[in-house]
Order: sequence, then C-alpha cells, then structure tokens
Amino acid sequence: MLKLSAVIAVAFGLGLTFAQAFDLPRPGQAQPRVAVGTRGPASAARGSAGALPSFSDIVDHVNPAVVYVQTSRRERADAHQNLPPEFQDFFRRYQQQGPQIRQGSGSGFIVSQDGYILTNNHVVEDADRLTVRLLDNREFTARVVGRDPNTDVAVIKIDATGLPAVAFGNSDQVRVGDWVLAVGNPLGFTFTVTAGIVSAKGRTLDGLRDPRATYTIQDFIQTDAVINPGNSGGPLIDMSGQVVGINAAIASQTGLYAGYGFAIPINLARHVMDELIASGHVTRAVLGIRITEVTPDAAAYVGLTRIAGVMVQDFPDPSSPARTAGLQPGDVIVALNDSTVDHVAQLQQQVGFRHPGDMVRVTVVRREGERTNVRRTFDVRLTRASDDTTLASNDDKGGTAAKPAPTEGRLGLRIEVLSGDLVARARLTDDQRGVLVADVEEGGPSWQRVLSPDEGGPEIILGVNGQRVRTPDDFLRQLRGVGRGEVVQLRILNLQSGQTRLTFVRTRG
Repeated sequence: MLKLSAVIAVAFGLGLTFAQAFDLPRPGQAQPRVAVGTRGPASAARGSAGALPSFSDIVDHVNPAVVYVQTSRRERADAHQNLPPEFQDFFRRYQQQGPQIRQGSGSGFIVSQDGYILTNNHVVEDADRLTVRLLDNREFTARVVGRDPNTDVAVIKIDATGLPAVAFGNSDQVRVGDWVLAVGNPLGFTFTVTAGIVSAKGRTLDGLRDPRATYTIQDFIQTDAVINPGNSGGPLIDMSGQVVGINAAIASQTGLYAGYGFAIPINLARHVMDELIASGHVTRAVLGIRITEVTPDAAAYVGLTRIAGVMVQDFPDPSSPARTAGLQPGDVIVALNDSTVDHVAQLQQQVGFRHPGDMVRVTVVRREGERTNVRRTFDVRLTRASDDTTLASNDDKGGTAAKPAPTEGRLGLRIEVLSGDLVARARLTDDQRGVLVADVEEGGPSWQRVLSPDEGGPEIILGVNGQRVRTPDDFLRQLRGVGRGEVVQLRILNLQSGQTRLTFVRTRG
C-alpha cells in the first residue's frame, strides 16, 4: 500500500513552472458579504446509452468563470549570503545586485458578478502583485481580500461587474465514485479540463500542513482527475456543473501528477469565504483540546465496537474549556450537539465555524476503572483559537538516579527512573515526571508507538490506564492486573516536542 506520508511531494499549484517558491499577501480591506450563484447548467453530461459521457455542456457553462492567476514578488538577490567569507566579496563584485522579480501562477474561480474570486492561500501568499486573466483574455489587477492558512483558502477581488459566476454544490453529498471535472491552468496550459472520479473523502495530508497554522482543518476530497502544478485554486466540478471543491494539491514522488489529487470541500471553503469577505480574517472557535483519530486499540480500550470518533489526547493549557467542563485524556468524542462525530475533520468543522462563547454539548465514551463504554455528556463553552499551545515549565528540580529496570516483556519497553540532571535540564514540572523510556524493543508491542531516545525521544511515561506513575514499581504495578492480549493506555510526554499524547499498546498474548 502506498503510504502518503512517504510520498507527499506537495505540488501546490503555484505554477512556478518548475522550481520557484514564494510566499503569500496580506488580507485586504474588509468587504460586505456577497451573494453567489446557486444554479448549474441546463443539462448535465451528454452521451447516448452505453457510450462514454460528454462533458462539453458543463465545460461551456463553467469555463467562463474560471480565471488564470499570475503572481509576482520582488526580492533582492542574495545568493552569496551562505557562501564562505572569502567568496562573498567576489560575488558582490560580479553578481548583479538589486531586486529580482519572481513569478508564479495558479487558478481561481469567480463567485460573484462583482468580482470576488476564490483560490488557494498558497497561490497568493506574499505576492506583491496579482493579475487575473479571464477566458475572454481580459486582464485585471486583483487585490487580496483575506487569507486563511488553516484551510488554505483565500479570497481575491477584481474591479468589474456583470461577470460570470460559478454555482456552488453540496460537498457533503458527493459520493466516492461520482464523476468530477478539474478545471485550471496546469503547467501554464490555461483553461485545461480533466475528468475523473471521486476516489475518497475525508483525507488528511501531513505534508500540506502550514507550520504557521496552529488549527489546521483538513478534509480533502481525493480524485483521480489529473491535477498538476498550476491547477491549485481551480474548481472541482460535479455533473450538475456545480463546484464541490477547490483543487489544492497532489501527492507525488516527482511533483507532477501521479494519480492522487486533493480538493478542499466547497462547504468548508464557503464558511471561510463568508468570513473573509465580511471581515478580512477568520475567527475560529475551539474546544481547547488536542485530538487524534481513533485507532482500533483505542476503540477497544474504551469499549467501542465501531472504530469511529475523535480521541482526546491532551489539553493545551490548564484553562482549557473542555478540561474545565470535565473531559479527560483518553475520552472518545462520538457526538456534538447530537450530531455524530466519526473523524477529526468533521469535529473541527462543526466546532471551528461556531463563535467563541457558544455552548456545545459534547458526548464522549470513556473507560472508568473496569467499566468500559461509559457515556458522559458535557456542556463546553467554546473559546477563541490561540497560537499559545506550549506546555508550562519552571525551575523545579529533583529526582534521584537509579539503575535501569529490566525490559517489561509484555510491552517491549525498558524503563528507568528520571535522573535529577534530566529533570533540571528539561525543567520538568511535578506533573511532567514519570518513568523514562530507555529503550523500545524493535518489532515489539510498543514499536513505533513509543519512541526510544534515538528515534524521536526521549519520552516519559506519565500514566498507565489513567493511573499516575512516577517510578518503575508504579509502572509494573499498574500492569499486574492486565491480561494477555489486552489493550493498555499509556500517557506519554515527548521531551523534544514538549507535548503529551496517549498511545495504546496491546500486550503480548
């Protein structure tokens, strides 16, 4: 099976025709909310019975609303800055100085007759100048209305009226196997149309996460319609001629099409668009939790027969509204306001576009002692998203050295007491002290679930099955009642990232 994490070569359709990279512009002036089209073409794909469909009517309807976005950015030539000192004078003398113009391109589509255009954030970020070309070859200078790196959505505007606008579909109703068209400007070939099907929904891609975006929301539609650099920002169209997504990226080992294309669902993009047009930025509400998808072992631990929901890993700060309301690490969120929650992106969207201060009802499934599948419901008041997600630290020092404990055979771990030196260097608080993971048995139960010091650690085990551990004896005591083949919950602090998480290990049979 192809692992996306191994092959993501994010081809953001910047149209940097082969190796130009750049950044994106500032939000523009706040604009009033606009009305957008909701009607599609009069006819869908044509074709006689048993014949391949023709998409010509759809293309004729949509193409006039698709645009070619050209970007430029001025920057100084400073290629000599990383050279050894003895070579820098030579390059200063003979290299042409002064600003350079870096150009790129992408796609977009008109959403209102008065010139509002949806595209990707990465297409327009940090550009000094934007030029938009229409199908009829008219060109306009565009300005950025607003950008949201968390969803990779941006709104730009040109000064024009009476423009053709796309119709929006409902991306929630898109099904795997549906025909779709991708329209855009790949590799400089303007107004290109490709066809394919929806290959999957609800995809997340770590390679597409903007490191500056704390609350990234990802819920990509995957398609095998051909998408290449330059397609980014263009529409993904259904057979009614309505936009169901914004083409955003490809997964490839070469940077060119390799069968995997990804689009942002239009329902998500419309939420972002409305806020960007109204205020130039997005105000996002959060529960105040760190979350992950539910794994089979996590589901088994809390007693779920269906592997679905969102697991609470930890809280970014002690004042988290979810923590205050009563949620705990290890809880699996299965519903929000009586709407079922199956995966992370679904919860992020249900929460993210509410308002700070709104009250939501969160239903979780948890384990309480020997009881599993215990359901609890909590009322949580949402708070405003913040970039402050670091763990607190202080100068508290302590701890004593001890000899390593033997490997805990059923989990494949070797643990040690925290040394006073490590506690001091890492400035660990009392809540951050547990037992140090000294080694992880390769291929054992904890392999690639718990990290050894030379493979992404060091890591500290803070709890077992919800019970605090501080010494190897505490750790072993919590495992004495665990049977063979049972799932054990470990709460772990990673000293490199400073973050805690939960992981689940099934003991040896």
